[in-house]
Amino acid sequence: MALRRALSAAGGRWAQGLCSAARRDTVFAVSSGHGKCGVAVIRASGPGCREALQSLTGRPEPPAPRVLALRRIRDPATAEPLDRGLVAWFPGPHSFTGEDCCELHVHGGPAVVSGVLRALGRLPGLRPAEPGEFARRAFHNGKLDLTAVEGLGDLIQAETEAQRRQALRQMEGELGRLYQRWSETLTQALAHLEAYIDFSEDDNVEEEVLSRAQRPAAIVSPVAGTTRDVVELSLNVGGYPVVLSDTAGLRAAADPVEQEGVSRARERLQQADLVLAVLDAGAVPAEPGALGEALGAVVPPAAPQPRVLVLNKVDLVRGGAGALRDACARAGLPPAAPLSCKTGEGLAGLVELLRRQLERLCGDPLAGSPSLTQTRHGQHLRACRAALARYGRAAGADLALAAEELRLARRHLGRITGHVGAEDVLDIIFRDFCVGK
Repeated sequence: MALRRALSAAGGRWAQGLCSAARRDTVFAVSSGHGKCGVAVIRASGPGCREALQSLTGRPEPPAPRVLALRRIRDPATAEPLDRGLVAWFPGPHSFTGEDCCELHVHGGPAVVSGVLRALGRLPGLRPAEPGEFARRAFHNGKLDLTAVEGLGDLIQAETEAQRRQALRQMEGELGRLYQRWSETLTQALAHLEAYIDFSEDDNVEEEVLSRAQRPAAIVSPVAGTTRDVVELSLNVGGYPVVLSDTAGLRAAADPVEQEGVSRARERLQQADLVLAVLDAGAVPAEPGALGEALGAVVPPAAPQPRVLVLNKVDLVRGGAGALRDACARAGLPPAAPLSCKTGEGLAGLVELLRRQLERLCGDPLAGSPSLTQTRHGQHLRACRAALARYGRAAGADLALAAEELRLARRHLGRITGHVGAEDVLDIIFRDFCVGK
């Protein structure tokens, strides 16, 4: 089995080499849309970009990297001036595609644009780009994974502020990193399981290795200041995927390590979409003024994010949750969720309150485009979950079968980001892109 997987991996690398060789040509297209406009941007990517700039500008050297330079642009075949515009040079790998790239910012009249495109097309080794080819090259060169490519497509199509914000976060790799963390967890579990299958008879692997697919998220202590780093956990709250970040809290700290924890808490506070201010209800009088001061100490009143006031240890408060909720309402404070982590009282109410807040932030998930996943994401995630369920049933009976189910679950996650078996979905991903992106 190990030899078969090794040969399969070698075949994948050989196919990748063929694909890379096929991309040695240089492609170009209008990247700023079509029609009359003040400025049109023509992009080229590939090994011939440097020579193309030399031919069109008549200069022996390109401009400084990532600096716009004013140049006269001419047709190399006839020496006829075509326009006077700005050119930019992006040497690989520090470019959108990871290859040598250049851009020509010319006047957007149809005659100017078509003249420059014809001049580029006459140069040896250059051809017009196919739809989505720039993004596809960025994927093959490791500049984007498939979720980031889809985020880029969503960003181009975004019509609302919420769509723009979600697409930008996905394009910057936030969703891909989440899937990658899950994939790494499955990879580690699979490695442990295969090691146990191969070497357990030689007593080289402890039986406890089978219990390492699960671990506590953090050490919990009643002592204040013991949380230092940010502890994150991915959750499904009412159908909305969220990342919950538990921080050290905000306090005046004397210890340098705790000061760093507080600093990271402030940084994460600025990045958060929704802030949960957790207070000890037993230490705060059920009076509007006292509650307002306590909340202001945790989250500044001028914080732009929506806030939820979580009042823990309600089982220690005289009058219980009702008295605290009434006090918060009279004080005009943010929505409050009294609860007791000890007894579980109020937990369902907190989840429902979070669901309503997330619906305001993200919109109704049943209306418009999904905020997190494409259709194929859901298909692969459901298949991954089914494989994990089969793994759980097989783990106590047939470890080889369990390992195969774990490998299948990992493969489905990899197909989302493009890190495993992506070739069969590439055409679907890129065919919807416009030429020039």
